[in-house]
Amino acid sequence: MSAFAFANPAILLGLLALPLIWWLLRLTPPRPKTEVFPPLRILAGVLKREETPAQSPWWLTLLRMLLAAALILAIANPVLNPRAGSLNAGGPLVLVLDNGWATSTDWERRIETAEALIADAETADIPVSIAFTADATHDAVPGNAVTAREKLAAARPRPLVPDRERAASAIGEALNGTTPGTLAYISDGIATDADEAALGAFGALSPAELRLIEGEGEGAVALTSASNSAEAMSVTATRLPTPAPRSISVNALDIQGRPLASGTLQFAAGAAAATAEIEAPFELRNDFARLGIEGLATAGAAHLLDDGFKRRRVALLAGESGSDFQPLLQPLYYISRALQPYADLIEPTTADLSVSIPQILERNPSAIILADVGRLPAETYEPLQEWISRGGMLIRFAGPRLAAAPADDPLVPVILRQGERALGGALSWSEPQPLADFPDFGPFTGMPRATDITINRQVLAEPTPDLAERTWASLGDGTPLVTTREQEAGRIVLFHTSAEATWSNMPLSGNFVEMLRRLVQMARAGGATSTTSGTEAAAALPPYRLLDAEGILSTETGTAKPIAITAGQTPVASFDHPPGLYGSEDGFTAVNLLAAGTELSPFNPELAGQQVIRETLIGEEATSLRPLLFAIAFGLILLDSLVVLFMNGAFSRIPRRPGRATAAVVALAALWFAAPDSGLAQDARPGDDLLMQRLDTTHLAYVVTGEAEVDRLSEQGLAGLTEFLTYRTTLEPGEPVGLDIATDELSFYPIIYWPISANAPMPSAAAISRIDAYMRNGGTVLFDTRDQVSSLDSFGATTANGERLQVILANIDIPPLEPTPEDHVLARAFYLLKDFPGRYAGSPLWVEARQEAAETNSELSSSGDGVTPLLITANDFAGAWAIDPQGNSVLPTVPPDGMQREYAYRAGVNIMMYMLTGNYKSDQVHVPDLLERLGQ
Repeated sequence: MSAFAFANPAILLGLLALPLIWWLLRLTPPRPKTEVFPPLRILAGVLKREETPAQSPWWLTLLRMLLAAALILAIANPVLNPRAGSLNAGGPLVLVLDNGWATSTDWERRIETAEALIADAETADIPVSIAFTADATHDAVPGNAVTAREKLAAARPRPLVPDRERAASAIGEALNGTTPGTLAYISDGIATDADEAALGAFGALSPAELRLIEGEGEGAVALTSASNSAEAMSVTATRLPTPAPRSISVNALDIQGRPLASGTLQFAAGAAAATAEIEAPFELRNDFARLGIEGLATAGAAHLLDDGFKRRRVALLAGESGSDFQPLLQPLYYISRALQPYADLIEPTTADLSVSIPQILERNPSAIILADVGRLPAETYEPLQEWISRGGMLIRFAGPRLAAAPADDPLVPVILRQGERALGGALSWSEPQPLADFPDFGPFTGMPRATDITINRQVLAEPTPDLAERTWASLGDGTPLVTTREQEAGRIVLFHTSAEATWSNMPLSGNFVEMLRRLVQMARAGGATSTTSGTEAAAALPPYRLLDAEGILSTETGTAKPIAITAGQTPVASFDHPPGLYGSEDGFTAVNLLAAGTELSPFNPELAGQQVIRETLIGEEATSLRPLLFAIAFGLILLDSLVVLFMNGAFSRIPRRPGRATAAVVALAALWFAAPDSGLAQDARPGDDLLMQRLDTTHLAYVVTGEAEVDRLSEQGLAGLTEFLTYRTTLEPGEPVGLDIATDELSFYPIIYWPISANAPMPSAAAISRIDAYMRNGGTVLFDTRDQVSSLDSFGATTANGERLQVILANIDIPPLEPTPEDHVLARAFYLLKDFPGRYAGSPLWVEARQEAAETNSELSSSGDGVTPLLITANDFAGAWAIDPQGNSVLPTVPPDGMQREYAYRAGVNIMMYMLTGNYKSDQVHVPDLLERLGQ
């Protein structure tokens, strides 16, 4: 290979003209002179003299000669290390070209290099076998140069990883034992998993010489993965390791290709991978359609995003709020922490479901999770069902409230067994049940069975012919744990156990996080659609938009085949399924070039087992000196111009400097701003004094029914209990407060007494929803039907007041109830009681049924502080407590008994202490004190 050559040697004949140029340039016009104007001098100059031009200085002539020589040499285009066209003539030329994703940046130079090799083969009359590693089919039969050029002209870079082994096999079959003279491999410089087999096949051909031709590899940078976290999007990229660090910008683009946000990939020296953070609001990140490396147009520099990438908006609702002092017992504690890294959570602003559910539906979440919610407000069922039908996903968790819900609940995916529901709604085992293997369908496919999860209680599903098809997870004994039902375009999912760790330890396991994540990923990213669609996604998705080698989405799908999407698995690009979007405009799945975690490494040709001659692409090894010579010529022209100006006296006279002008002082006008009127926040509102009194002092409250006599007895009864509390305990309540449950603030009162009267106006649905929200937030309502005597006379038939109570409770999500057990905290909160009489005796005081905790052998209420959200009696407490202004009892007890009234007061004291202190006396630490008090 020659070290120096001229691309246009004929231009060098112009150097023969340098002597003529010397003669032309050796002369210069006379230099002008400056003469003084005196008249005598003018007259003396009238006589004409002979004028002869002065000779040009030798150094100026030499300068101009060098300028002419530089222009002639620049046009001749001298080249350092020009390429030599030498091929081994012992066999055909085998030309292998990588035309994968990394070759699109310098494809033209690769074509030029291949054309030069074909031209050399044509000169030496050698046949050419040509193959492309990213093509699905190969025609590598040796042919003449014309055929090889046609194949080369038809070749295009592909958005795929090269399959060198397939190309090597095709060449071996085409040569059929013929030994190639030169095997020239124009490589992209990136290693693949099949390189050892491919290079072994090339070595088996025993070529006389093996050439490896590579480019610079600057385009070998690819995006491998992207994850959408709570605050930002994390993007991972890989490159061929180089000793120098590199900083690359990555942009997030919308569906129109407009940049929305960007981040920076910082590759350390020698590092093959880097990560960038793209910070943007959740709503903006959900508009990201693709990622792209700035200034790099390859399929690897583009990373497509689909609905699976977008963060879902998930709303969380619970049957009761629980206690902030016991967060581990709150129904939504484990759910919120499991989903927080993967979804944007919506929590209601109020516990009133009739208000919070419409507010949530307005935000169109992808999924709604109900944790132990049984009854919903009647007016919310229809909009919830419509939202589900339009593509929403409802995920429910069981619990005491769901177990006590009506059997005809339309928001449950399966029929729940009635027999167990009457006993509390859950099945208990003497031995906890483990999980069974997940079925081969559904979102949990492929998840390993968790051996450490055990289920103690769950609600049971009634056996039906399609129960197995609707079961996504089950227990070791075959009972369903997670069931589902499709509802047009949406879906309902039910976990048959609770969301906290009272019924099972599943919320404490990592499988719980993965199960929730997969369920949420099934939901529509943008929430429910505006119209219903009952069609299901096809099992195999057709190609919708495909990437080309430059990373541009195109509608040309070519020979791409539909791709089958398996739950929990990321599809991989191949010849049959090139990178792009598969599906339709309504929904699609992204198939990207490289799998997550891929790192690029240099191609190693030594695996071929023979000596390799390394070369570079045309345009790299040969260096043209033309730009340098033109730069020298331009510099000489500038220098010559300055010399001529100097010789003509352009710099002989220094212009006079103008006098300095005195700086003028500009007066600035003062800007007057009108001072805004000062406004003070008006914090005080009408009724604030009354609210402060309610906050400073505990008050007993009752519901104003609208029936004068009932309301009067309620006020007198709570006044009597207030007086008894003041004299017998350290609690000194204020005056009783009558409440309008439709408008008054309820959260100031620990308990609300509600006397049920069939003759009173029926409360509105909104008022009942406010009572439901009050109980969810930790308040307790004491319902008193005051009809114990009437119920005895009716021989077990429901009384009018009882029917009114049933109507009211029908729209309230209540837990399972039971008569107050003898060991309940209510029976020992202050006094030791066996029953809870009022004006009448004999009716039990109904409270929330307690749950058994198998590990601790203790019994707990479903609420966080152990306080039941409602109490129900028919003994007319207010009638027994009622006193007149003189302190006398208003109504007699039935039968007349002074001790019955005393026990009624004591029952009221225990109820108040239970409301204010919770279930602390159920703690075993108090057992010695209780035993000492009992004298044992």
